[in-house]
Amino acid sequence: MIENYNQLLLIGGMAFLFGSLFPLISKRIPISLPILQVTFGALIGYFWITLSFLNPLENGIIIEKLTEIVVLVSLVGAGIKIDTELAWRLWRPTVRLLLITMPIGIFAMAILGYYTFGLSLGAAILLGAVLAPTDPVLASSIQVGPPNTGNEDTPRFTLTSEAGLNDGLAFPFVYLAIKVAEAYSEGKRFSLEMLGSWFLQDVLWQISIGVLVGVIVGKLMAKVVFSKYTRETTISQGYVVIALTLLSYGIAEYVHSYGFIAVFVAAFSFRRSECEHSYHEELHDFAEQSEGLLMSLVLVTFGMLVGQGLQSDIELTWQVYIVSFIFLLIIRPIGGIIALSGLDMHRTEKYAVSALGIRGIGTLYYLSYALNQGYFADEDAIKLWVVCSIVILISIFIHGLSAPKLLKMTPDID
Repeated sequence: MIENYNQLLLIGGMAFLFGSLFPLISKRIPISLPILQVTFGALIGYFWITLSFLNPLENGIIIEKLTEIVVLVSLVGAGIKIDTELAWRLWRPTVRLLLITMPIGIFAMAILGYYTFGLSLGAAILLGAVLAPTDPVLASSIQVGPPNTGNEDTPRFTLTSEAGLNDGLAFPFVYLAIKVAEAYSEGKRFSLEMLGSWFLQDVLWQISIGVLVGVIVGKLMAKVVFSKYTRETTISQGYVVIALTLLSYGIAEYVHSYGFIAVFVAAFSFRRSECEHSYHEELHDFAEQSEGLLMSLVLVTFGMLVGQGLQSDIELTWQVYIVSFIFLLIIRPIGGIIALSGLDMHRTEKYAVSALGIRGIGTLYYLSYALNQGYFADEDAIKLWVVCSIVILISIFIHGLSAPKLLKMTPDID
């Protein structure tokens, strides 16, 4: 890749130019920015045949770290922008999506992966786990508006809070897949004792401590920023966003809990302190712009990977496309409707929330993280990359084109 360094800088410049001009482009063409950037990257990857092949198996660490940063910044932005207070009746739709819809998606995709693609048990569980969470990065266009703007209807709030929390809640199932694959690679069977250990450590402990770390860091940061000694002082929002992100993530990972959960909770806890202060808007603007820049790089690179895959001899069977459409158009919407049934929401709101289960950069992170542990066979890894890439690609186009229309159908949204 280093021999193409100058050309890659040019591609990056084009990606950022698309982002800067997108408000003008979107007025003329009904298209989302991710669609534009992925298409641009795919064309480059397909026609630039002298470009080194972006092999995800060989560049797993780079993919993991880059996507991790993007997701972290996105989680901070999501937590800061939420105006809704922490009340059970307001968060019930989110909780139901997390506890009902996400497990349905994991189980369904694991079954499809095992029987349709012939994946091993661990790889099948991993397929379900990495595709279960909605993406906080690509879902930013359907989330709530900036802090204190009043643009916080039920569908947008539900989609924002779901994307903010389920990225961390997918981790226990990713670890389950890794432990199953590890056991089988060592010639062992995954036992009930191992399952109990997984539940206590990876589910109860890591989730609980992740939430606790997030609350503590968020509240302490708020005390510093909004104290009487700093209230009248201009504090750089850039430093605060980065500090909030890295402190919560670093502490959570140090005590062996989930950093993604800690980051979102820290941002939300910070937001609930002096919640009407205009400083939250400045933080949101910085986080949103940083997220957009990083997202542009990842999406163009992902598009290049897809383009190279289409141009190469990688086999794309019809089952891959069928399973992708089944997951996005049947499994997620049905799982969402089941979870939201009985709630005091308009049926169009339920349908919009259920249908807009966007998959994206978070999936790339989880997949690369799990495969980097070294317990999955290359054959399974290739299948996982192919299936996940197609699901993300289809999601970008389907949800990018349908989201504005679906949200306009709901009674609370203009």
